[in-house]
Amino acid sequence: MLSRLSFLQKPERPSDPKTRTIDVAGRSVPLTIRPDARARRITLRIDPGGQSLKLTVPRGLKEREIQDFLNRHQGWLMTKLARFPTTNAVIEGRYIQIRGVPHRIERTGKLRGLTETTERDGEQVLLVGGAEDHLARRIRDFLKVEARKDLDLLARRHAAAIGRKVASITLKDTKSRWGSCSHDGNLSFSWRIVMAPDHVIDYLAAHEVAHLAEMNHSDRFWAICEDLCPHSDEAKRWLKRNGAMLHVMDFG
Repeated sequence: MLSRLSFLQKPERPSDPKTRTIDVAGRSVPLTIRPDARARRITLRIDPGGQSLKLTVPRGLKEREIQDFLNRHQGWLMTKLARFPTTNAVIEGRYIQIRGVPHRIERTGKLRGLTETTERDGEQVLLVGGAEDHLARRIRDFLKVEARKDLDLLARRHAAAIGRKVASITLKDTKSRWGSCSHDGNLSFSWRIVMAPDHVIDYLAAHEVAHLAEMNHSDRFWAICEDLCPHSDEAKRWLKRNGAMLHVMDFG
């Protein structure tokens, strides 16, 4: 039976941001409560990866009202958090998405050797060499290389299609946005996008390249984006539904 949402420690009146632990159906989750003088209502957000929660409340709100809000939303939290694994560790035997395809992580047992994908008995496998404590880092490095291959090719192809040039491409591990474009033509992407399906990677590249022509989100911008990537709407829906899952794994 699902347990009720309850505080594991005695709540305090919010002033500065405070972090507590709450129980959601038997799952302990860090919760940061942030009072905001500009807030007119309570806002609850699940951080990308599903490992913590953020609650923004009007400054001076009574603790009882915060607890009542959390109790009312326990069903919503249970449903949302159930989509995320209880651990974010990168370990052998776990599956990782590469271009939307699940790959089982398998250590080769060799101290040297490239990280590479293969197929075994109809299953996609990611083979990783090196010491066990380097597993996460080696997979992260592999994903970055693969992301750069895809995004460099796609971004420059899309830029050529609209008569623009990409000055540089930078890969980051950002949680608030998947990509950005500067006035100088420098593009930045989250390398975690390489875990998404191909059409989503293509959309992200097209989206940022479209900003080379329109540094806004006007109708003209979306028209360019759609011309470059006809499946833009489908990709946007995928990111909205599944984007947070790409932040689950902790690569250190």
